[in-house]
Amino acid sequence: MKKQNRREFLKSAALGTSTLLMGGCLESVRRANKRKPNIVFVFGDQWRAQATGYSGDPNLQGKTPNLDKLAAESVNLTNAVSTCPVCTPYRASLLTGQYALTHGLFLNDAPLRNEAITIAEVCKDAGYDTAYVGKWHINGDGRSNYIPEDRRQGFDYWKVLECTHSYNNSPYYAGNDPAKRYWQGYDAIAQTRDVAKYIKAHAGNDKPFFMMLSWGPPHNPYQTAPEKYRKMFKAKDIKLRPNVPAEKAKKAKKELAGYYAHIAALDDCMGEIVKVIDQTGIKENTILVFTSDHGDMLGSQGQRRKQRPWDESARVPFLIRYPAKLGNKGKENDMPFGTPDIMPTLLSLCDLNIPEGVEGVDYSSVLAGKVKAPDNVALIECPSPFGEWLRKGGGKEYRGIRTKRYTYVRDLDGPWLLYDNQKDPYQQNNLVNTPQVASLQADLDAKLTAKLKEHGDAFKHGSEYIKKWGYNVDDSGTIPYNH
Repeated sequence: MKKQNRREFLKSAALGTSTLLMGGCLESVRRANKRKPNIVFVFGDQWRAQATGYSGDPNLQGKTPNLDKLAAESVNLTNAVSTCPVCTPYRASLLTGQYALTHGLFLNDAPLRNEAITIAEVCKDAGYDTAYVGKWHINGDGRSNYIPEDRRQGFDYWKVLECTHSYNNSPYYAGNDPAKRYWQGYDAIAQTRDVAKYIKAHAGNDKPFFMMLSWGPPHNPYQTAPEKYRKMFKAKDIKLRPNVPAEKAKKAKKELAGYYAHIAALDDCMGEIVKVIDQTGIKENTILVFTSDHGDMLGSQGQRRKQRPWDESARVPFLIRYPAKLGNKGKENDMPFGTPDIMPTLLSLCDLNIPEGVEGVDYSSVLAGKVKAPDNVALIECPSPFGEWLRKGGGKEYRGIRTKRYTYVRDLDGPWLLYDNQKDPYQQNNLVNTPQVASLQADLDAKLTAKLKEHGDAFKHGSEYIKKWGYNVDDSGTIPYNH
């Protein structure tokens, strides 16, 4: 989007579907702002969709009571996927509503340019107070450096570090102070308390607020949650998913015990967020989202971590509670929902204009029950493998789709994976290129081709995109942290 168009959009974004800001209408704008909902967007790092009590994980039954209660009041998007399931690409798509090959952040530690209009900028220009607390990971200037104000993409209240996976007494920067500070104790708990204070302070204001809280856990290291939570899970008692090979079982159980400890801690944190929203009287007109940037394989398919197209990596939890428009009774929606769809859907729920450069789809009417869920697909992709999915370990480019029932994926050599997730929920039977599904595969392939064409994705080798964006990468295709 050209700068002039950007300025014009931001000038009008505050108006949403309301009257133009002219002359003596300041008071009417204030009244309109009172009607705008607050947004509290909370997301963990590497939290797979299957890992909650409400989703049926046997290891977490009774151990995520706050999330279970929230699910009973929310729309639960059971086929929400991380479109490019790794940290930096997700965060850039979350803020811009664009796909990775549009904003250019298809590798970790790349910098988000300032050309795209972010959701925080739209909200800020609409009269919102904006705030971000926790992990950022889209600045691209080292993982522990101070991030200047002009690189904060529209957020004003600011307690952030680019990236760390040391969750106890971890560093951060506050506002425009370049001095490094430290969260006391387990950082997710300290961050949650800070957010709770922010919500209390802003609950009675005329201006709405938009708060994003980004926790580092349950991302590895898995064994660093507070002791009270680690005591809740013993490796010997962990029940594995049936797609974990026997030779991976011992390691998977040990890692999952620590992973679940992080989740139990974060469930208590989520309970604090819900409590402060409810007790300050803003529940009805607050959009509360709980989700994650991507999942974690944790031994499933014999794999670890993210970037993979399998459900444990690509599917994420997604609860959205907004009583004023979505009601207060829990309901499940199996519509495929990708990362770029988050921004336009939230803006529409707030009656705010959606920037022209946004590629995601506004599904607010579907969530509100006004229209039937479409027969849509959500893209899953890896434009260039790197980091924890190196080529020498099987990492490769792919493009795929998640429908309500099927997962279909192509690599550069052609069709690679096809799963019937209804009959085969653990994705243990790859049907690709089998005669009995030839017609189905052709249909799914056509839908994938159409999805790629829609976004101008020619599906090239990752090296071509690295060259196009001018990234300097090491031998593994990874941008060095401190570049």
